[in-house]
Amino acid sequence: MDLKHYLKNMQQLVDEALERYLPAADELPSSVHKAMRYSVFAGGKRVRPILLLAACDSVGGDMQKAMPAACAMEMIHTYSLIHDDLPAMDDDDFRRGIPTSHKVFGEATAILAGDALLTEAFILLSSPERNSSPDCGALLGVIQEIAVSAGSRGMIGGQVVDMESEGSKEVDLATVLYIHTHKTGALIKASVKSGALLGGASGGELDAIVRYGEAVGLAFQIADDILDIEGTTEQIGKDAGSDQARGKATYPAVMGMAASKQRAEELVDVALTALDCFDEKADPLREIARYIVRRKS
Repeated sequence: MDLKHYLKNMQQLVDEALERYLPAADELPSSVHKAMRYSVFAGGKRVRPILLLAACDSVGGDMQKAMPAACAMEMIHTYSLIHDDLPAMDDDDFRRGIPTSHKVFGEATAILAGDALLTEAFILLSSPERNSSPDCGALLGVIQEIAVSAGSRGMIGGQVVDMESEGSKEVDLATVLYIHTHKTGALIKASVKSGALLGGASGGELDAIVRYGEAVGLAFQIADDILDIEGTTEQIGKDAGSDQARGKATYPAVMGMAASKQRAEELVDVALTALDCFDEKADPLREIARYIVRRKS
């Protein structure tokens, strides 16, 4: 399959839906709605919503019915980036090649824009008008899965340990694994699991999709660690080498570059093996797994 064409088409579908679902820029309070839209439409690749939709399709589900959940996932991801860039966190001036939210709108509005995106995600997920799926049990399971993955047992937990480990000389591989599987991996696993749930996956299919998501989520963050060292500021959209400069707990810092690349490739193999029980409908998931470790941005 032509992955580049697939990703472009899917990104366009997600962007069109986000345009419909987000509050209009001129709706009061316009300052926070402009800030929300600024970060959401700052050029993200939409990896998480595309994974959610691809997982739904792979089990024979209707991707359009999964679109609200896909957009909710992107809202949560964007909120996390806004907060991650704040001076109290990573203090980044650029994200996706443009000034970060707090540099454009100020810290207070950036914080509130992130809060609003997180809340808007659950408004969208629980909206009867937006969710046409008759399976309320599946939708409740998706809401629970996404909420847990975004909270202190998921993404926020990973962020906390990431901050606490910054600059430490004592960080071991187990700590880095915890950070990566929670800060990044949790939302990626939740994306594919949610898509499978909304698509009506069987128990065996759901287990396979979860194994795929766990492997791809970790591989994605290891690839990010590698890109921070080998990529340029133009490629990655923020200051290259920032993880090293801050003494972040990363795979290359603990395992070295060669071992990190090998581990990322091994995880892709795990992800692909998990999909052995699926037919060609899962080809987008397979190609995305390969793309994750080979991307340059």
